[in-house]
Amino acid sequence: MTSSPELDERLRVAATRKHRADHLRRLRKATEEQIREAQHTLAGLELKLSQEENDVTRLESGVSALLARLLGVREEHLARERAEVAVARQRVDGHRARLAQLEADARVAEAELAGLATARHEYAELLAEKERQLIGSGDARARELADLGAALDRVTAQEREHEQAHRAGQTAHDAIGEVLHHLKSARRASTWDVLGGGLIADAFEHNRLRTADQVAWRAQRALDVFSRELADVGISAQARMPKVDTRWFADVFFDNIITDVIKHHRIENTRAEVMKTAGWVRNMNARVQARHSALSAERARLLARREKLLRDR
Repeated sequence: MTSSPELDERLRVAATRKHRADHLRRLRKATEEQIREAQHTLAGLELKLSQEENDVTRLESGVSALLARLLGVREEHLARERAEVAVARQRVDGHRARLAQLEADARVAEAELAGLATARHEYAELLAEKERQLIGSGDARARELADLGAALDRVTAQEREHEQAHRAGQTAHDAIGEVLHHLKSARRASTWDVLGGGLIADAFEHNRLRTADQVAWRAQRALDVFSRELADVGISAQARMPKVDTRWFADVFFDNIITDVIKHHRIENTRAEVMKTAGWVRNMNARVQARHSALSAERARLLARREKLLRDR
């Protein structure tokens, strides 16, 4: 019969492999849900881009172009429509990049899972062997030691998973903070613009908002990872970054159409929505941290009990 120390080590390794496989299955399921959601969103954005491109085509030629030329507004309308195409294309590109990253995450998880396909079976077999050995030992404390070992494996794995979730939450919060930083700069420029800042204020405002929109995609990536880690610890969430209002893109060139005051309110509304998301991440991460602390205390208690049993043997 295999010696107890050797069997315990084999069981420890098997438990680690099983926990890792279970972890990857939960992440894979969460990623698959995110992929479906991203595919649906992308389809809608691609349709919107196609419609915007058609609007440009109609103004470049055909009856709409003729009417606009006769009314003397063709070039203004065409510039605005082209600006809207640029915004729509930027959103499509961002979602395509997000979808590609999610699909890459799924492939990585699937590849690792393939190497852990037998982990559950191996663990169950070794547990049965350990049980037979303990029953045959005749030691009254053997059963409690076995139960403690299983509990420690479970609590340690859960503690590690909560720590990973907390790190992902902190990364997401930092990324959202960067978006807020750029929106705050845009708000200052917008205030200046309302007070008569002119073209310089417009240009700075345009730059800060464009950067905020780009950084928002990185924040969404961080939220995707955080959502998966939350699912791994039993919390269902599909966190989404609020859409940065990009109507400013055309507004910068058409102040006679959309007033500076309206632009200022749009920036304020976007910033308020992003701040709500940041608050949600903070609250959720505090919940994860509290659970992590409870698991750490439980692991310390189990270790102390195990040490006492072994010391008294």
